[in-house]
Amino acid sequence: MTQAKNKPKARKDFSDWLVVSDIDGTLNNKLRMLPRRNLEAITHFVCDLGGHFTLASGRNVVSLKKHFDRLPIASTPAIVLNGAGIYDFQRDKMIWFRPISARGQEITRLVLEKFPMVEAEIFTKDFIYLLHPRIFGPIQVMADHLPHKRCKSFDEMPREDWGKVIFLGAPPLIKRVIRFIDSLEDRQANFMSSSIATYEMLADGVHKGAAVHALIEMLGIPYAHTAAIGDYFNDFDMLKSVSLPAACGQAPRAVHAIAKYHACHCNRGAVGDFLEYIERTYG
Repeated sequence: MTQAKNKPKARKDFSDWLVVSDIDGTLNNKLRMLPRRNLEAITHFVCDLGGHFTLASGRNVVSLKKHFDRLPIASTPAIVLNGAGIYDFQRDKMIWFRPISARGQEITRLVLEKFPMVEAEIFTKDFIYLLHPRIFGPIQVMADHLPHKRCKSFDEMPREDWGKVIFLGAPPLIKRVIRFIDSLEDRQANFMSSSIATYEMLADGVHKGAAVHALIEMLGIPYAHTAAIGDYFNDFDMLKSVSLPAACGQAPRAVHAIAKYHACHCNRGAVGDFLEYIERTYG
Protein backbone atom coordinates (compact mmCIF):
# COMPACT_ATOMS: atom_id res chain seq x y z
CA MET A 1 0.00 0.00 0.00
CA THR A 2 2.82 2.34 0.93
CA GLN A 3 4.66 1.50 -2.27
CA ALA A 4 1.65 2.35 -4.37
CA LYS A 5 1.14 5.65 -2.55
CA ASN A 6 4.78 6.70 -3.05
CA LYS A 7 4.94 5.60 -6.68
CA PRO A 8 5.72 8.65 -8.90
CA LYS A 9 3.04 9.76 -11.32
CA ALA A 10 3.48 8.78 -14.95
CA ARG A 11 5.31 11.53 -16.81
CA LYS A 12 3.21 13.37 -19.40
CA ASP A 13 4.52 12.93 -22.93
CA PHE A 14 3.96 15.64 -25.54
CA SER A 15 6.68 14.44 -27.93
CA ASP A 16 4.10 14.12 -30.70
CA TRP A 17 2.93 17.74 -30.32
CA LEU A 18 4.04 20.85 -32.22
CA VAL A 19 3.22 24.36 -31.00
CA VAL A 20 4.14 27.32 -33.22
CA SER A 21 4.21 30.94 -32.05
CA ASP A 22 4.44 34.33 -33.68
CA ILE A 23 6.99 36.66 -32.04
CA ASP A 24 6.04 40.34 -31.80
CA GLY A 25 2.83 40.81 -29.86
CA THR A 26 2.66 37.08 -29.10
CA LEU A 27 5.85 35.57 -27.68
CA ASN A 28 7.08 39.06 -26.76
CA ASN A 29 5.07 41.75 -25.04
CA LYS A 30 4.36 45.17 -26.53
CA LEU A 31 7.81 46.36 -25.40
CA ARG A 32 9.37 43.45 -27.36
CA MET A 33 10.46 41.76 -24.13
CA LEU A 34 9.96 38.07 -23.30
CA PRO A 35 7.63 37.61 -20.28
CA ARG A 36 9.00 35.21 -17.67
CA ARG A 37 5.75 33.23 -17.78
CA ASN A 38 6.36 32.43 -21.45
CA LEU A 39 9.97 31.35 -20.92
CA GLU A 40 9.08 29.10 -18.00
CA ALA A 41 6.14 27.51 -19.80
CA ILE A 42 8.14 26.88 -22.99
CA THR A 43 11.02 25.37 -20.99
CA HIS A 44 8.59 23.07 -19.16
CA PHE A 45 6.77 22.05 -22.36
CA VAL A 46 9.99 21.22 -24.22
CA CYS A 47 12.37 19.99 -21.51
CA ASP A 48 9.94 18.27 -19.13
CA LEU A 49 7.13 17.19 -21.44
CA GLY A 50 9.17 16.55 -24.60
CA GLY A 51 7.05 18.77 -26.84
CA HIS A 52 8.13 20.56 -30.01
CA PHE A 53 7.93 24.35 -29.88
CA THR A 54 9.10 26.81 -32.50
CA LEU A 55 8.70 30.32 -33.88
CA ALA A 56 7.11 31.60 -37.09
CA SER A 57 7.94 35.15 -38.06
CA GLY A 58 8.30 37.61 -40.88
CA ARG A 59 11.89 38.15 -39.71
CA ASN A 60 14.88 36.82 -41.60
CA VAL A 61 17.35 34.32 -40.13
CA VAL A 62 19.65 36.92 -38.54
CA SER A 63 16.80 38.82 -36.92
CA LEU A 64 15.03 35.67 -35.70
CA LYS A 65 18.16 34.07 -34.23
CA LYS A 66 18.36 36.26 -31.13
CA HIS A 67 14.78 35.38 -30.21
CA PHE A 68 15.26 31.70 -31.04
CA ASP A 69 18.45 31.39 -28.98
CA ARG A 70 16.71 32.57 -25.79
CA LEU A 71 14.57 29.44 -25.80
CA PRO A 72 15.43 25.72 -25.36
CA ILE A 73 14.09 24.84 -28.81
CA ALA A 74 17.20 24.25 -30.93
CA SER A 75 16.06 20.81 -32.13
CA THR A 76 12.97 22.20 -33.92
CA PRO A 77 13.45 24.27 -37.10
CA ALA A 78 11.86 27.75 -37.29
CA ILE A 79 9.73 29.45 -39.94
CA VAL A 80 11.23 32.64 -41.39
CA LEU A 81 10.16 35.35 -43.86
CA ASN A 82 6.44 34.82 -43.13
CA GLY A 83 6.62 31.27 -44.46
CA ALA A 84 9.03 31.60 -47.38
CA GLY A 85 11.61 29.51 -45.56
CA ILE A 86 12.18 26.95 -42.81
CA TYR A 87 15.54 27.26 -41.09
CA ASP A 88 17.34 24.63 -39.01
CA PHE A 89 19.41 26.60 -36.50
CA GLN A 90 20.99 23.42 -35.15
CA ARG A 91 22.51 22.69 -38.56
CA ASP A 92 22.69 26.39 -39.56
CA LYS A 93 20.91 25.60 -42.81
CA MET A 94 17.82 26.65 -44.79
CA ILE A 95 16.02 23.34 -45.28
CA TRP A 96 12.94 24.60 -47.18
CA PHE A 97 12.57 27.70 -49.33
CA ARG A 98 9.98 29.03 -51.79
CA PRO A 99 11.27 32.00 -53.87
CA ILE A 100 9.21 34.77 -55.48
CA SER A 101 8.68 34.33 -59.22
CA ALA A 102 9.98 36.56 -62.00
CA ARG A 103 6.46 38.01 -62.26
CA GLY A 104 6.59 38.96 -58.58
CA GLN A 105 9.89 40.73 -59.20
CA GLU A 106 8.31 42.58 -62.12
CA ILE A 107 5.43 43.71 -59.91
CA THR A 108 7.98 45.13 -57.48
CA ARG A 109 9.52 47.15 -60.28
CA LEU A 110 6.10 48.41 -61.42
CA VAL A 111 5.15 49.51 -57.90
CA LEU A 112 8.39 51.41 -57.38
CA GLU A 113 8.08 53.12 -60.78
CA LYS A 114 4.50 54.20 -60.15
CA PHE A 115 5.06 55.21 -56.51
CA PRO A 116 8.57 56.68 -56.17
CA MET A 117 7.89 57.62 -52.52
CA VAL A 118 7.32 54.00 -51.58
CA GLU A 119 10.20 52.18 -49.91
CA ALA A 120 10.89 48.50 -50.50
CA GLU A 121 12.80 45.84 -48.58
CA ILE A 122 13.76 42.73 -50.54
CA PHE A 123 14.64 39.76 -48.34
CA THR A 124 16.74 37.02 -49.86
CA LYS A 125 17.77 33.88 -47.95
CA ASP A 126 20.39 35.70 -45.92
CA PHE A 127 20.43 39.39 -46.89
CA ILE A 128 18.24 42.50 -47.17
CA TYR A 129 18.26 45.02 -50.01
CA LEU A 130 16.73 48.47 -49.59
CA LEU A 131 15.21 50.32 -52.54
CA HIS A 132 14.14 53.99 -52.18
CA PRO A 133 15.31 53.95 -48.52
CA ARG A 134 14.11 56.96 -46.56
CA ILE A 135 12.65 56.38 -43.10
CA PHE A 136 10.92 53.05 -42.55
CA GLY A 137 13.43 50.66 -44.13
CA PRO A 138 16.59 52.14 -42.59
CA ILE A 139 14.98 52.25 -39.14
CA GLN A 140 14.01 48.57 -39.34
CA VAL A 141 17.42 47.25 -40.40
CA MET A 142 19.36 49.54 -38.07
CA ALA A 143 17.23 48.66 -35.03
CA ASP A 144 18.17 44.97 -35.35
CA HIS A 145 21.65 45.54 -36.85
CA LEU A 146 20.72 43.50 -39.91
CA PRO A 147 23.13 42.99 -42.84
CA HIS A 148 21.79 45.05 -45.73
CA LYS A 149 22.64 47.06 -48.82
CA ARG A 150 21.08 50.24 -50.19
CA CYS A 151 20.43 50.06 -53.91
CA LYS A 152 20.05 53.14 -56.10
CA SER A 153 17.99 51.37 -58.74
CA PHE A 154 16.01 48.21 -59.31
CA ASP A 155 18.66 47.01 -61.78
CA GLU A 156 21.20 46.69 -58.93
CA MET A 157 19.09 43.95 -57.36
CA PRO A 158 20.08 40.29 -57.66
CA ARG A 159 17.43 38.09 -59.26
CA GLU A 160 17.91 34.94 -57.18
CA ASP A 161 16.26 33.77 -53.96
CA TRP A 162 13.79 36.54 -53.26
CA GLY A 163 11.89 35.27 -50.24
CA LYS A 164 9.84 38.32 -49.31
CA VAL A 165 9.24 41.91 -50.37
CA ILE A 166 7.87 44.61 -48.05
CA PHE A 167 6.45 47.85 -49.44
CA LEU A 168 6.63 50.59 -46.80
CA GLY A 169 5.13 54.06 -46.58
CA ALA A 170 2.54 56.30 -44.98
CA PRO A 171 -0.83 54.51 -44.60
CA PRO A 172 -2.64 56.53 -47.34
CA LEU A 173 0.19 55.74 -49.77
CA ILE A 174 0.15 52.04 -48.91
CA LYS A 175 -3.61 51.97 -49.55
CA ARG A 176 -2.93 53.28 -53.06
CA VAL A 177 -0.27 50.62 -53.56
CA ILE A 178 -2.74 47.92 -52.53
CA ARG A 179 -5.36 49.20 -54.97
CA PHE A 180 -2.78 49.25 -57.76
CA ILE A 181 -1.61 45.70 -57.05
CA ASP A 182 -5.22 44.49 -56.87
CA SER A 183 -5.76 45.91 -60.37
CA LEU A 184 -2.95 43.83 -61.88
CA GLU A 185 -3.63 40.59 -63.71
CA ASP A 186 -1.56 37.40 -63.46
CA ARG A 187 0.03 38.39 -60.14
CA GLN A 188 1.56 34.95 -59.36
CA ALA A 189 2.21 36.05 -55.78
CA ASN A 190 0.62 36.16 -52.36
CA PHE A 191 0.05 39.56 -50.75
CA MET A 192 -0.78 40.43 -47.16
CA SER A 193 -1.03 43.43 -44.86
CA SER A 194 1.32 43.23 -41.87
CA SER A 195 0.56 46.75 -40.54
CA ILE A 196 -1.11 49.96 -41.70
CA ALA A 197 2.24 51.09 -43.12
CA THR A 198 3.44 47.84 -44.73
CA TYR A 199 2.25 45.51 -47.48
CA GLU A 200 4.10 42.25 -48.10
CA MET A 201 4.60 39.94 -51.05
CA LEU A 202 5.51 36.25 -50.99
CA ALA A 203 5.56 33.57 -53.66
CA ASP A 204 2.18 32.36 -54.86
CA GLY A 205 0.65 30.00 -52.28
CA VAL A 206 3.31 30.80 -49.68
CA HIS A 207 2.43 31.92 -46.15
CA LYS A 208 3.10 30.85 -42.57
CA GLY A 209 0.43 28.17 -42.84
CA ALA A 210 2.05 26.49 -45.85
CA ALA A 211 5.39 26.41 -44.01
CA VAL A 212 3.74 25.02 -40.87
CA HIS A 213 2.27 22.18 -42.96
CA ALA A 214 5.70 21.46 -44.43
CA LEU A 215 7.25 21.41 -40.93
CA ILE A 216 4.50 19.12 -39.62
CA GLU A 217 5.34 16.63 -42.37
CA MET A 218 9.08 16.87 -41.67
CA LEU A 219 8.57 16.12 -37.98
CA GLY A 220 5.89 13.48 -38.49
CA ILE A 221 3.47 15.22 -36.10
CA PRO A 222 -0.19 14.06 -36.20
CA TYR A 223 -2.48 16.91 -37.25
CA ALA A 224 -4.61 16.53 -34.11
CA HIS A 225 -1.56 17.54 -32.05
CA THR A 226 -0.70 20.74 -33.91
CA ALA A 227 -1.24 24.16 -32.36
CA ALA A 228 -0.35 27.78 -33.10
CA ILE A 229 -0.81 31.19 -31.50
CA GLY A 230 -0.73 34.66 -33.09
CA ASP A 231 -2.03 38.18 -32.77
CA TYR A 232 -2.55 39.73 -36.20
CA PHE A 233 -3.88 39.21 -39.72
CA ASN A 234 -0.56 37.90 -41.06
CA ASP A 235 -1.02 34.96 -38.63
CA PHE A 236 -4.37 34.03 -40.20
CA ASP A 237 -3.09 31.29 -42.49
CA MET A 238 -0.90 29.84 -39.75
CA LEU A 239 -3.83 29.62 -37.35
CA LYS A 240 -6.06 28.04 -39.99
CA SER A 241 -3.38 25.42 -40.76
CA VAL A 242 -3.39 23.73 -37.33
CA SER A 243 -5.85 21.73 -35.25
CA LEU A 244 -5.73 24.06 -32.23
CA PRO A 245 -5.42 27.78 -33.12
CA ALA A 246 -5.15 30.42 -30.38
CA ALA A 247 -5.38 34.21 -30.39
CA CYS A 248 -3.70 36.62 -28.00
CA GLY A 249 -6.10 38.72 -25.94
CA GLN A 250 -5.39 41.93 -27.88
CA ALA A 251 -5.80 40.33 -31.33
CA PRO A 252 -8.44 41.78 -33.71
CA ARG A 253 -11.91 40.23 -33.59
CA ALA A 254 -11.39 38.55 -36.95
CA VAL A 255 -8.42 36.63 -35.53
CA HIS A 256 -10.38 35.62 -32.43
CA ALA A 257 -13.16 34.42 -34.72
CA ILE A 258 -11.01 31.56 -36.06
CA ALA A 259 -9.37 30.71 -32.71
CA LYS A 260 -10.36 27.76 -30.51
CA TYR A 261 -8.53 29.19 -27.50
CA HIS A 262 -8.45 32.83 -26.44
CA ALA A 263 -5.28 33.53 -24.48
CA CYS A 264 -4.57 36.52 -22.28
CA HIS A 265 -2.93 39.74 -23.52
CA CYS A 266 0.65 39.29 -24.72
CA ASN A 267 1.87 41.53 -21.90
CA ARG A 268 0.66 38.93 -19.39
CA GLY A 269 2.24 35.93 -21.06
CA ALA A 270 -0.14 34.69 -23.77
CA VAL A 271 2.13 31.84 -24.89
CA GLY A 272 2.51 30.60 -21.33
CA ASP A 273 -1.26 30.78 -20.90
CA PHE A 274 -1.76 28.70 -24.08
CA LEU A 275 0.82 26.04 -23.16
CA GLU A 276 -0.66 25.70 -19.68
CA TYR A 277 -4.06 25.15 -21.31
CA ILE A 278 -2.67 22.48 -23.63
CA GLU A 279 -1.06 20.55 -20.76
CA ARG A 280 -4.17 20.90 -18.59
CA THR A 281 -6.54 19.80 -21.34
CA TYR A 282 -4.58 17.19 -23.27
CA GLY A 283 -2.14 15.83 -20.67
